[in-house]
Amino acid sequence: MNIFIVSHVLGTLVLAAGAAMFLPLAFAACVGENGAFAAFLVAMSLSLIVAFELKNRPTYSLSHLSVREGIAITGLGWLLVSFLGMLPYIFGGYMNLLDAFTESVSGFSGTGATVLADIESLPKSVLLWRSLTGWVGGLGIIVIFMAILPQTGKSGLFLFRAESSGERQLPKIRGQAKALFTVYFILTAFCTATYVLCGMDLFSAVNHAFTTIATSGFSLYNDGIIGYHSFALEMCMAFFMVAASLSFSLYLATWQRGLKRIVLDTQLKSYLVMLTVAATLVFIDLTTEGGMDVVTAFRRAVFHVASISSTTAYVTHDFDSWPPFAKIILLMLMFVGGCAGSTSGGLKMSRVVLLIKSVQAILQKKFHPQTLPTVKMNGQIVSDETLRGVARYFFAYVLTDIFFALVMIIDGIPLGDAVAVSISTLGSIGPGFGLAGAMSTYELLPPMSKIAACFVMFLGRLEIFTVLVMFTPEFWRRKKGW
Repeated sequence: MNIFIVSHVLGTLVLAAGAAMFLPLAFAACVGENGAFAAFLVAMSLSLIVAFELKNRPTYSLSHLSVREGIAITGLGWLLVSFLGMLPYIFGGYMNLLDAFTESVSGFSGTGATVLADIESLPKSVLLWRSLTGWVGGLGIIVIFMAILPQTGKSGLFLFRAESSGERQLPKIRGQAKALFTVYFILTAFCTATYVLCGMDLFSAVNHAFTTIATSGFSLYNDGIIGYHSFALEMCMAFFMVAASLSFSLYLATWQRGLKRIVLDTQLKSYLVMLTVAATLVFIDLTTEGGMDVVTAFRRAVFHVASISSTTAYVTHDFDSWPPFAKIILLMLMFVGGCAGSTSGGLKMSRVVLLIKSVQAILQKKFHPQTLPTVKMNGQIVSDETLRGVARYFFAYVLTDIFFALVMIIDGIPLGDAVAVSISTLGSIGPGFGLAGAMSTYELLPPMSKIAACFVMFLGRLEIFTVLVMFTPEFWRRKKGW
């Protein structure tokens, strides 16, 4: 482990995080929010000091970056940026230390869980920062860092792999990062324009576009988007939430190879089938058991299936009051999440497809011992090593959900609520059921559960193993070869 390389890159990341605060700082100055302006100014100053201390070390060429340094930079970078992100909340006097850190981690991880009981009491510049943390964290701090900052060379592949689950479409890793960022920016711009056309003011449209495309789900209002009462807005939001939950690498591949690439994509087809079936089942349950009229049931089923499956978790109705069957469907969507390579959380659709196909192959082998069944994805045979990796990740994902549910139960949270919070935080969803349901916040969680939730959000965003490997003694040994 070369700590000097890690320190140098972390210093650059901190500089970038401090620079990101300039947008809400300038906004606070323009609208006369003096308290928020001072808070951002102090936070930016501390960021500069931290960056100077990290970069004031012997420099090494980034071509020497190894997989260990890539993992360390990604894990420590996310943690450090989350600490810096909480400073405006603290210096402005808006939250205590634990709540501010929880809000910051929730934003950068794209979870969208909030500890705020009165969101509208915050200055607009602080709300802008809150939305911006979700947008930066949605695509990935490291991916954006690689897209806009000096090239890291071939070694940047270790950084990219440590944070992103998408496929590469371009030969150069920085070119891939820039292309992903371009897609991300274009989707955000289109989303903003659409929201304005649907009746939002520009400030609200920008903030909600940030958190829609990032699938973080932060809103500017205590009741979320319920107050808009707009069918057109809800359907447009559903469209962009689904668009953000599809693989960004697929967008690049479609641009390069044409629409045929979409037709052949197994993950996309499976995901759309899942959404259609889930929305239909929820619609039927809401009309038959929930007592809703057809139009209302359709509206709520389509919106919430898109919202939960994409892990954005916007709400237009208290789905915690829905019939049990509809709630089970939503809980399953929380567990699965969106597509690999998107801003969504969850287990990811590609892994679910491979797990199902693996079980089918095992059953086929049992019934027909002489055959050699294979698992295919996008028309190509998937290696056994990849399938084993998916199985390992599934095991770790389920075990993590169970473990942290037990932690929260020990902390006094009821069983059902603990399971829902564990699934929603690990899947980067935010609202769940019960104590932290659709119309509630994480404010009511006990302190230990808040700390556990922060760690689970961290695990979920970096897909567990990137974080867990950092807790092994061998990882930090200077001469250990990786």
